[in-house]
Amino acid sequence: MRLLILGGTDFVGRVMAEEAVAAGHEVTVLSRGTSPAPPGVHALVGDRERDDGLDALNGGEWDAVCDTWTGAPRVVRRSAALLADRVAHYVYVSTRSVYAQPTPAGADEDAPLVDASPDAGFIDYPANKRGGELAVQESFGDRALLLRAGLILGRYENVGRLPWWLRRIARGGRVLAPGPRDLPLQYIDAQDLARWTLRAVDAGVGGAFNTVSPSGHATMGELLATCVQLTGSDAELVWLTPEEIEAAGLEPWNQLPVWIPPGELHDTMHRADVSRALAAGLRCRPLRETVADTWEWLSAGPPVELTHPRRATGLTPREEAEALAGR
Repeated sequence: MRLLILGGTDFVGRVMAEEAVAAGHEVTVLSRGTSPAPPGVHALVGDRERDDGLDALNGGEWDAVCDTWTGAPRVVRRSAALLADRVAHYVYVSTRSVYAQPTPAGADEDAPLVDASPDAGFIDYPANKRGGELAVQESFGDRALLLRAGLILGRYENVGRLPWWLRRIARGGRVLAPGPRDLPLQYIDAQDLARWTLRAVDAGVGGAFNTVSPSGHATMGELLATCVQLTGSDAELVWLTPEEIEAAGLEPWNQLPVWIPPGELHDTMHRADVSRALAAGLRCRPLRETVADTWEWLSAGPPVELTHPRRATGLTPREEAEALAGR
């Protein structure tokens, strides 16, 4: 295929580009040019927020375009309108945050959605992504493939959720581990997402898909134990209950990346129905491979700087020590 990636130099877009090149596709990426493009692609430069930001695409035609935009929906609308007659398939990397919250456990792609507009400027993450979906559907109809991913992990994860846990556990010592151990997780490895997307586009698949693993593909206990094993650390996992974590005043998700205690928010993030994606061929690799890929990336070359604007903060050493005092 001739594949155009709008972005293609960061995390999901970069993995998509690398997987497409490895599969033998002809890949073009359009980015601001502030980060190096992956090897093997044709790199174009353009800032989509500028009036002339898409000029580099003039005259080009592709079999598919993949768009990872997270900002103002009107930027997606401009891109989709420009490419409607020159691209066969439009893939938009969206999010499960487009569903109205709280999203009940077992909700599928027909669950209620947040209000949004394809003409909007920057609002917030859920409305931006839903507006982007509407913009793509407006120009591409059933030729649009909407990837409603949830938690995305794997190499190049510049949000810093799994990287934070790996780095913290690699330092060793007593590590605050948020329980319960058997808390089910639902996530997608960016490589699995990319490989499925390329197959889906080749097969002409359209529509919206919850593109994450089945709930419980891994647990919090398995995630942290795997981090200990693969880093070779002497870390001691000290498990705290959700009640103990709440009493310590610690914030789920940001101070304790990936982790959300049982309840409505956990149901929203980690208990979606993914039967539609599985029926369409989505397959998820074992957790160990995702953790190993991420640790290999973090360990290679100079220290990796996590640059995502919504990057996880994690616990400070002082916060962790105070929460573990007396344990």
